[in-house]
Amino acid sequence: MAQIILIVGLGNPGTGHAGTRHNAGYWFLEELARRYPLDFRLEARFKGELAELQIGGHKLRLLRPNTFMNLSGVSVAPLARYFDIAAEQILVVHDDLDLSPGVARIKNGGGHGGHNGLRSLFSDLGSREFMRLRLGIGHPGNSDEVTDYVLRMPSPQDRELILEAVQRSAELFEDMAAGDWERVMNELHRGPNGVDD
Repeated sequence: MAQIILIVGLGNPGTGHAGTRHNAGYWFLEELARRYPLDFRLEARFKGELAELQIGGHKLRLLRPNTFMNLSGVSVAPLARYFDIAAEQILVVHDDLDLSPGVARIKNGGGHGGHNGLRSLFSDLGSREFMRLRLGIGHPGNSDEVTDYVLRMPSPQDRELILEAVQRSAELFEDMAAGDWERVMNELHRGPNGVDD
């Protein structure tokens, strides 16, 4: 697999959205900013905030789109074109309804599962062959409730579980950057207590 050189955390901008389930991708970038010397700067031409980091001898770019979720591709695609980054070199971090809170999984390609951020990326990148870090947020049980559900804050218990998954994933960030997906998958599948889940 190609080496990752761009990490994108999906979410909605603004303080009103900061704690919502849909912003789990932003939470991942915030966790990385606590662990590494990241300086996110607004890049108007890419409609987002961009930081750079040297890891394992190569430069990584980290992007937090400032568009709303359903326009994420409007931020990511111009940046990828400008820096000549192929879809296979991008890791997208996003919330996932199909996984329980506290679960994190790596996926290569696949469908959007109704996620409007992924739908936008597929359209604007012209590819779905990017790596994905899926952060479970659980499902409301009724598809009619999904929109309200993702735009609401999780319960304190679910928030704690999601943040634990974010932290476990951040601990594996350098393995992700190095493209050691087998190790990342094994560790994430092991779950928070060192047992397979």
